[in-house]
Amino acid sequence: MRPPASPIDVPDFTTWPDLASRQLAGSVVAANDELFAQRENLIKPGPSVFAVHEFGHKGKIYDGWETRRRREEGHDWAIVRLGVPGVVRGVIVDTAWFKGNYPPLVSVEAAAVDGYPSPAEFEETEWASIVDKTAAVGDTANAYSVESGERWTHIRLSIYPDGGVARFRVHGEARPDPRFLTGTIDLAALENGGGLIGCSDAFYSSPGNLILPGRARLMGEGWENARRRGEGNDFAVFRLAGEGVIEHVEIDTSYFVGNAPGWVRLSACHSPGATPDEQAGWFDVVAKTRSQPDTRHRFLSEAEADRRATHVRLDVYPDGGLARLRVWGHLTETALAML
Repeated sequence: MRPPASPIDVPDFTTWPDLASRQLAGSVVAANDELFAQRENLIKPGPSVFAVHEFGHKGKIYDGWETRRRREEGHDWAIVRLGVPGVVRGVIVDTAWFKGNYPPLVSVEAAAVDGYPSPAEFEETEWASIVDKTAAVGDTANAYSVESGERWTHIRLSIYPDGGVARFRVHGEARPDPRFLTGTIDLAALENGGGLIGCSDAFYSSPGNLILPGRARLMGEGWENARRRGEGNDFAVFRLAGEGVIEHVEIDTSYFVGNAPGWVRLSACHSPGATPDEQAGWFDVVAKTRSQPDTRHRFLSEAEADRRATHVRLDVYPDGGLARLRVWGHLTETALAML
């Protein structure tokens, strides 16, 4: 196994979610070549793995995308449809395990396209450069910051002239289509524009997992903090998709059997345009209550029927893991107009 990156090596933009991830329904919709290794590997969750003795009829099997050795002019490329459209803050072109066959140069372009075009239709697409042609290093998570503030739906990775890339991460701020945010929705969901803005502890896994689509399939797909040995309790704070009214919530401890929290609490505040603090006027949505292991808990909101919120804080006592958090409600007309 490759050693994990040192904290000082991790770029700031990776605190934003990976909008290209398969966990958000991202897809590699096209590539001009994938003779040695399939393009779909680019957006697989988790790091690339390497089996020394694993070979196939076409050569060494890599957990990544690998093109053939180019004998003519040009370069290779792959197009990724983001699982959620958004503003890209940075990209990772990870060449893990590709040492003598990595691309020496890469570039990244973006496009905003309505609907779901076929690969052939991308020939008419106008692409904007967000990472100019630049050097890449083999067996390395090459990080490139992005300054563009525009909203994109598709990303094109180009490699020069050919070679292999293990993983491609597109970190940014989700900006979903507001036409799909009417009625009762999950206000905290990442795919609806919610986001994690802070937590007390993410030793085993991030509370950002709590707002991913679908149900967790195992404990590792939720949030697990370290065992607390001192005073206090663990918590996570989330930004909602916009100003909204919370109707009911789900706090799911599925798969957490011996390490679920003893008690949980969900509070909310109205703090538009800012990161809330302890003085932000927090109010209970679910007062501190006993929770059970391996259980999807559902609670009606205890807040006043028309009380607006922009953030929620999930407290677990004293510590413990959760699988998912759902905050069902509706956006206000003001929030919809702003989106």
